[in-house]
Amino acid sequence: MTNRKIINDPVSGFIEIPYGPLLDILLHPCFQRLSRIKQLGLSSTVYPGAQHTRLQHSLGAYHLMGGAIKHLQEKGNFISDSEAEAVKIAILLHDIGHGPFSHVLEHTLVGGISHEDISEMIMERMNQEMNGKLSLGIEIFKGSYPKRFLHQLVSGQLDMDRLDYLRRDAFYTGVMEGNIGSDRIIQMLNVRDDNLVVEQKGIYSIENFLLTRRLMYWQVYLHKTSVGYERMLVNALRRAQQLASQGHPLFASPSLLFFLQNKITRKDFQDNPDCLHHFLKLDDNDVWTALKVWCDNPDPILSLLSQSITDRHLFKVEVLEEPLSCERKRQLEASLAYKLHIAPTDTQYFWYLADIHNQMYATDDGQIGILLKNGDIKDITQVSDVMNSSLVTRPDKKYYLCYYK
Repeated sequence: MTNRKIINDPVSGFIEIPYGPLLDILLHPCFQRLSRIKQLGLSSTVYPGAQHTRLQHSLGAYHLMGGAIKHLQEKGNFISDSEAEAVKIAILLHDIGHGPFSHVLEHTLVGGISHEDISEMIMERMNQEMNGKLSLGIEIFKGSYPKRFLHQLVSGQLDMDRLDYLRRDAFYTGVMEGNIGSDRIIQMLNVRDDNLVVEQKGIYSIENFLLTRRLMYWQVYLHKTSVGYERMLVNALRRAQQLASQGHPLFASPSLLFFLQNKITRKDFQDNPDCLHHFLKLDDNDVWTALKVWCDNPDPILSLLSQSITDRHLFKVEVLEEPLSCERKRQLEASLAYKLHIAPTDTQYFWYLADIHNQMYATDDGQIGILLKNGDIKDITQVSDVMNSSLVTRPDKKYYLCYYK
């Protein structure tokens, strides 16, 4: 008799899940829902291989966490068995609150609440069902547990989330320049003053990690075609919400219809159990099914947007260095109103100016401390020749003008 399940993952290899709370999480309906949510939303428009799911990523991050705990323990950092299990629970559940298409619809169907907040609510619900077995993991996830470095392994500059998604997304998109040496980085991790640090000989691996992250954001996550396609989806749902709020009959699954007909806020999630119930019923399939039916909706705006999404007639995207001028905005709205035979106010569904930011090393997420051989700890920008430029911490900013062509 074996005391574990083994999963064969194309990126991580064999992943072992022991019997107990971790396997209970894997088999839970809330976790299995992640198998129906694409990790990269609509990026498959650009990279057809990007079909991997949030469940795959969560398992990969869990696998890396096991390696990180093992290496930290071998270096003399005390992590009890219960803490080791809890931090694995935290990373396995870190994305449990994602909705359809991951980040794309995060502030569309529900306003004023992040996927991290929803993750915490789902964890608390699962914890009740599992008789409190997730309590320590939830503390680590929230950052309220005394050992701060455990939370940093879940959410920080060098967390297992980032180490998995960069490598996994590079693998499935085929952007091999995005591959990182996650195993090498994990081997270089250590703890000083209750903070995660990187040993000095790991500097080059961290430089590659940060440069790779910047490349992946511009080449994959913020690819202009993906941004334009995602905006079409957001606009289609905004139009559907408007029609539903006005009483127009609209096809949708019961749970999707719940969010279209009701303006759900953070407070609603906290006060009304139905919100979480319906949220947990949603995945990518609800939206795709609705879009296919909406192609024949009598509303010309919703039907055109839905048809364009399903048939991949994408918005044109221009990359601008400056915000859109008032004159260009007036010309664009007039042109769209004339071309589509719609009121100027309705052109809002057919164009969008995205303000895009990307920062190689954002210290808002904490610093990457390098443990020198003499025992001193310095920020990566102080000891790296590559990272000591102001360009590293200065945000890159671009404007993506997306419009119906």
